[in-house]
Parts: sequence; structure tokens; C-alpha cells
Amino acid sequence: HVQLVESGGGSVQAGGFLRLSCAARTGTLSSACMGWIRQVSGQEREGVASIDADGETSYVDSVKGRFTVSRDNGKNSVYLQMDSLKLEDTAMYYCAADSSFRCRGLSISLFQSSFSYWGQGTQVTVS
Repeated sequence: HVQLVESGGGSVQAGGFLRLSCAARTGTLSSACMGWIRQVSGQEREGVASIDADGETSYVDSVKGRFTVSRDNGKNSVYLQMDSLKLEDTAMYYCAADSSFRCRGLSISLFQSSFSYWGQGTQVTVS
């Protein structure tokens, strides 16, 4: 079982930046496909970015060039650097993990509902 804990959310002005972190308190992430998914209350979840065990990444079009996903297997952690934040980036951000499949740089929308492990979420508010 993998327990994920996100941190780094907060309030920021448009154009600002935040760095989200996701750490595994239990289990290991070294072989896991990892994803960042966001959700606005009352709306469907949206996959933002994924990173495979070998570091291959993918991003939803709306964040390409602004967000960067990375991982540090030694620290059992994954990160989401968010630059040039926009009002529409406001959401609860969740990290998710699964070791049973590979992300392979594919669109996260193809597998975001398949992740077995989810964190509790961290709120990002852009004003």
C-alpha cells in the first residue's frame, strides 16, 4: 500500500509560481507511473501531468510550457513546478500513483482513472 501526501499549495497572484510536492509515506514510487490531477469543485477531474519511472513526461495542453513534473526516487517524491499561473489553474491538486502500468508519455486522460493510490490533495488558488 502506498500513502501519498501532497504539500506546497497556497494562494498566489496570476503570473506567480508554486511548487507542489508529493511524498510517499509508505511504499515506494521508484517504479510507479505518477500523475498530477486537478479538480475544481463541481467539475470533473482533469489530468495535468504524468511522469513515468524512466522520467518520460506528458502534459495537458493548457499547462505545456508552464508546468514541469519531476521525480526524485531517492526521496520517494514527485514534484510539480507551476510557473506563470493563471486564474484557471485554481483547483485542488492531487498526486496519484500506480506501479501496475507505465505512463509511456501518453495523455494522462487515458489512464487518470486507473491510478490505485491518491493523495488527499492540496489547494491552489490563483487570483
